[in-house]
Amino acid sequence: MVVLQAIGGSTNGLVHLAAIARRRGMKINLEEFDQIGRAVPVLVDLKPSGAKYMEHFHWAGGVPRLLQELRDHLDLEAVTVTGETIGAVANRAEDVPGQTIIRSRDNPLKGTGAMAILRGNLAPLGAVIKHSAASPELLQHTGRAVVFESVEDLVARIDDPELDVSADDVLVLRNAGPKGAPGMPEAGYLPIPKKLAKVGVTDMVRISDARMSGTAFGTIVLHIAPESATGGPLGLVRSGDLIRLDVPERRLEILVDEDELKRRTQEWKPPHHLSEEKRGYWGLYLRSVLQADEGCDFDFC
Repeated sequence: MVVLQAIGGSTNGLVHLAAIARRRGMKINLEEFDQIGRAVPVLVDLKPSGAKYMEHFHWAGGVPRLLQELRDHLDLEAVTVTGETIGAVANRAEDVPGQTIIRSRDNPLKGTGAMAILRGNLAPLGAVIKHSAASPELLQHTGRAVVFESVEDLVARIDDPELDVSADDVLVLRNAGPKGAPGMPEAGYLPIPKKLAKVGVTDMVRISDARMSGTAFGTIVLHIAPESATGGPLGLVRSGDLIRLDVPERRLEILVDEDELKRRTQEWKPPHHLSEEKRGYWGLYLRSVLQADEGCDFDFC
């Protein structure tokens, strides 16, 4: 978790770590991950947080060299899959004179880690944002929701010239999580609507229960849990609702009266593919897959 924050790694990495830990009888504590991000800065100048590419990181000394800079945050006696300790790997790191890709802790790329965990009435079990790759002016933002019901709906309408959307709105994609899509695709990088892109809009707040590639830039909230398809609050959002994102306070909220949300909950229905009995692997998957905060693994593993 320390290296993931310091390297500006992919949000996907958090899902994988949660799944791996769970297979070993442990649980990733999302609050601990968030606290690590407050204490460990981004030290590697790689896209999308920085400017360079993975090959440059390799030439600069790679993970062993990064571990040297992170020594105070690591258990140096922990054994890696090679049989060596983390300390031993760090000790034999190559020192590349003049390289500027791996920064020192006195000269970080970003003052805090790459990712933050958000909570609130839209994400009771948590959501993640790579704020090191977001637009600073959007990290505290309230905007009107523009809702897409599915990936197919997004593809069909996002570039419609008649789409009711402005740069201050919040794009919302639901039914794109582990059970809703199904399969939690890398659909969280919602494109900027064409009519806004044409006038120079390059970033908007975008939220979903999907994943996205670790190379994508933008103010994008992912892995909202529980997902909308299982009755999570994301499924209650309607176009026109106000949504508030406050990354410094780690909050993601829908500004709708609680009574109204309760009424919408009573009216909510699951997606069609979850309301019918499924057999075979599809049925096994839909019955057993966990949410993003537990790694999207099978519950019996």
